Amino acid sequence: MANSPNRDLDGLLVISLEQAVAAPYAASRLADAGARVIKVERPEGDFARGYDADANGHSSYFVWLNRGKESVALDLKQPDDLQIFKQMLSKADVFIQNLMPGALDRLGVSMADLRQADPRLITCDISGYGASGPFAQMKAYDFLVQAEVGLAQITGAPEEPGRVGVSICDIAAGMTAHAAVLQALVARAKTGEGRAIEVSLFHALADWMNVPYLQHHYGGREIRRPGLHHPTIAPYGAYRCGDDRMLLISIQNEREWLRLCSDVLDQPDLPQNPKFDSNVHRVENRASLDAVMNGVFSQYSIDKIAEKLQVAQIAFGRLNDMNMFTQHPQNRFVSVRTSAGDVQLLSPGAIVNGILPRLGDVPDLGQHSAAIRAEFS
Repeated sequence: MANSPNRDLDGLLVISLEQAVAAPYAASRLADAGARVIKVERPEGDFARGYDADANGHSSYFVWLNRGKESVALDLKQPDDLQIFKQMLSKADVFIQNLMPGALDRLGVSMADLRQADPRLITCDISGYGASGPFAQMKAYDFLVQAEVGLAQITGAPEEPGRVGVSICDIAAGMTAHAAVLQALVARAKTGEGRAIEVSLFHALADWMNVPYLQHHYGGREIRRPGLHHPTIAPYGAYRCGDDRMLLISIQNEREWLRLCSDVLDQPDLPQNPKFDSNVHRVENRASLDAVMNGVFSQYSIDKIAEKLQVAQIAFGRLNDMNMFTQHPQNRFVSVRTSAGDVQLLSPGAIVNGILPRLGDVPDLGQHSAAIRAEFS
């Protein structure tokens, strides 16, 4: 097991004072890789435990984001519990926290002091808007940040804005923090020194907004909601088939456009039409192009259109609902154990050496409190 990719971080102690999604996401990925992750919860528990009860009575979010961790319930306003927490930090390799900026300092725990006492310590602060600036003390939740960074304004149908259907801000921040911690571990192996990492939901997702930002700021482009169409490529979007199901196709170059016209649309002369002879013209005349596409697609079932596209080597994707997705033949599943029984999860995206990862158990609130209190007293 020493060379197993599941145990790459074996021997590392990660203390995560965490709740909700972003910090638990980062810490769970470290746990997946073999780190010992101790999740510090308030006596009432991480409030994500109560988001729903759909996973065998447990919260879907909590099961997904807290596998492989130990749970200790501490009231950090109580001197004895605070001392145990400080003892844990004195042994840690990585400390992750997502309290409001300044909350740790009010507890008498300074990130700078911790790193001065142990220069090898890697600290990671996760917040809504960062430690400085006029929004630093604002509460921040995923949907609110989607609105603040402009994502909601460019998402949804043309008629009105929409929310991305998963917690994309939290996940972006968790992924950013995870990558930064791994980079810090590599750097520490070379220099012997830890580092201070700061990640916010706003800045993590703002980075993902760079393309619309550049198009608007430098290109002067008005970014409009395209619905199920790509804003700058055509045809790249959803079309209704004869059985009323929607299928998306993507044309990336003129060779594919020619093949689509001849082999799928049965209109080989269409590329000579001045409205459709370049991507720029096709985008400008999208309504006319959609009429042509829907006119052909409506004559066939989605399976028949998919077959024609496959033969023509045109990329496509079906607009699946959740029931169709859960039965998708490409899905990979892993199981995690909870106190109410095993729960099947969709596998993490990376497969190493062709082996599905083994994920640790999901802890009940304070499940490891007694042992951890004894260890760090």
